[in-house]
Amino acid sequence: MNKKYALITGASSGIGEEIARNLASKGFNLVVTARRLERLNNLSKDICSQYDVDVRVISADLSEESAVNEIYEFCNKNGLHIDLIVNNAGYGIPTQFHETSMIEEEKFLRVLGTSVIGLTKAFIPEMIKNKSGKIMIISSVASFAPPSVIQSLYGPVKTFMNRFGDTLNALYKRDGISSTVVCPGYTVTEFHSASGVQEQMDKVPEFLKLNVKKVAEEAVQATLKGKTLCIPSKRYKVLVFLLKVIPWKVFQLIDITGGRYEKN
Repeated sequence: MNKKYALITGASSGIGEEIARNLASKGFNLVVTARRLERLNNLSKDICSQYDVDVRVISADLSEESAVNEIYEFCNKNGLHIDLIVNNAGYGIPTQFHETSMIEEEKFLRVLGTSVIGLTKAFIPEMIKNKSGKIMIISSVASFAPPSVIQSLYGPVKTFMNRFGDTLNALYKRDGISSTVVCPGYTVTEFHSASGVQEQMDKVPEFLKLNVKKVAEEAVQATLKGKTLCIPSKRYKVLVFLLKVIPWKVFQLIDITGGRYEKN
């Protein structure tokens, strides 16, 4: 059996779950982590019944400072060699910026930002030693979009993650390590209901909604090929191109991130 493992955060549902299934179908052993242990155990049983791979489960809350070290120590103690990291865990805060406590904001930034840096920093020394490794960062089309009054820090932290992915490639491509930033648009998962923005998601035109399995498939394919950026679906590739060349004021008419745009 292959001794290399893929570590997937936020694997209990949505894009993370589908990426886990896709990687298992390609023969990857898995370390899956999220907060919901029962869901992780069910996922593990289901994957193991379909594919000849090893699946390890660790429940961790990435909003806690200790979570990154817990995950690393779990892998280290069990001799699990992480060759691919999928930084997928995330959520949104539906309340307005001035209504959200600093504690909530810090936890949010830890899950979507600091934990990505922490896990990468923890596992990359072994990747450098082995001259092999892949890092997937699930970002968002929102990282290219103008500011939105809904989920005020979501777009900014995703933009930061895009640049972090670029930096990893600049630093470690020569060591056989590649980083792929995946920027999906609206994807039909539990994300929006869990984040309190299902009402906004329901208003999105059907042609802008993506199938989660197809998003996962494109994300995995791009990562294994060592691509630096993956924007699933042709429609969002076009949209991102337009976001780069058309003044953002034009997009006041159509908000692709779930809230109206305002001037700074």
